[in-house]
Amino acid sequence: MKIRLLLAGLLMIFGTAQAMEPVNPPGLLPTEIARPLLEQDPAVAAARAGLDVALQDAGILDKSAYEWIARTSGQQRRLENGPRYTEWNVGIERTIRLSGKAAADRKLGQASIEESQARYGEALHESARELVALWVDWLATERARELAQNSLQSTQASLTAVEKRARAGDASKLDVSIARAELAEQRRMDNDAKTQAAAAWARLSTRFPGVSRQTMVLPMPLEIGGDAASWRERILEQSDELKVVQTQMRKTEAHADRARADKMPDPTLGGYTASEIGGRERIFGVMLSVPIPGGVRDARNARAIAAVDVSRREVELKQRELETAIASAVATAHGAYASLQIANEGAAYMQENASLMQRAYALGEADLQALLLARRQATAAANSALQAQVSALRAYYGLLVDAHLIWELDHD
Repeated sequence: MKIRLLLAGLLMIFGTAQAMEPVNPPGLLPTEIARPLLEQDPAVAAARAGLDVALQDAGILDKSAYEWIARTSGQQRRLENGPRYTEWNVGIERTIRLSGKAAADRKLGQASIEESQARYGEALHESARELVALWVDWLATERARELAQNSLQSTQASLTAVEKRARAGDASKLDVSIARAELAEQRRMDNDAKTQAAAAWARLSTRFPGVSRQTMVLPMPLEIGGDAASWRERILEQSDELKVVQTQMRKTEAHADRARADKMPDPTLGGYTASEIGGRERIFGVMLSVPIPGGVRDARNARAIAAVDVSRREVELKQRELETAIASAVATAHGAYASLQIANEGAAYMQENASLMQRAYALGEADLQALLLARRQATAAANSALQAQVSALRAYYGLLVDAHLIWELDHD
């Protein structure tokens, strides 16, 4: 019994792990097409350039900001009722950055690089979300156009049946007029669907230039595997949005380390030589100067410590916000998938009912109003099923994007 429970547990863990592996869902742009579109996005390119800036900043922080300072001065010494002497003084000095401050600066530079890397990943993530949304919108409008075309053809068939019955004296001119008005309405809806499809493609192709117009069938979303906990763990692990605030906290901690180290001023060391009394006296020496710290350094240190606490709270808040969004997204994906199954079932029944009513009207067993009502119900049910499919698909793809399971968005 224990062995069976252990095997069941292992299978469950393995299934969850498999669900978190990168996937290539049907109906989505392949990686070799989507990835260049994402990399060419201006926001992604800007974030990539920001990473180069961060690397340069880190190199600057690794080096001391202090430079050698050369000093020279000249003077004349005049003795009362005596000769004049030309004198000069030459020296060189430099402030030394203490080791604790150098370590804090390097820590700050590394945190800046990690923040830029996270911002680059987040830019990719946001661009991927937008590409998915526009792609699904376009496929959905293309499918809506097909439904409108099918509805138009069915309405045309209904008009043909009405005209046939009218010629046989079994239908009134009013029925013919109503059927023609219904056809005109369906033509308008068909034109609206074509316009929406063209507008959706314009939005997609303008936002992501270079995308090819490869019309695909709007795919059916898959039921998501794993529980909310596994999705939360995966998305939090891959979340660049969370990494941004975490690296900002590390930057704040590095600033606090620097402020703490700044409580001890950096010393300035140097050497000098001088010539006095016309060169009769030569002076060589070294110099050391250390600023006397005041209360400002303590105040800056206290402020930096307080800023660290603020940053930690911001990390906690961001994680809680993400956990809330993930829980909602998982619940929405499950619910949207269930709604899609119900909507598809209802649409199938309505379509069957419309077909039966069409046959009944042709045989004179039903009136025109019943036929038109059945057609409208079938059209409404088909559109409702389409909207349910789009909602479920958006929820499904949204989880895949957030978990970095597509388009090589995942990272260590």
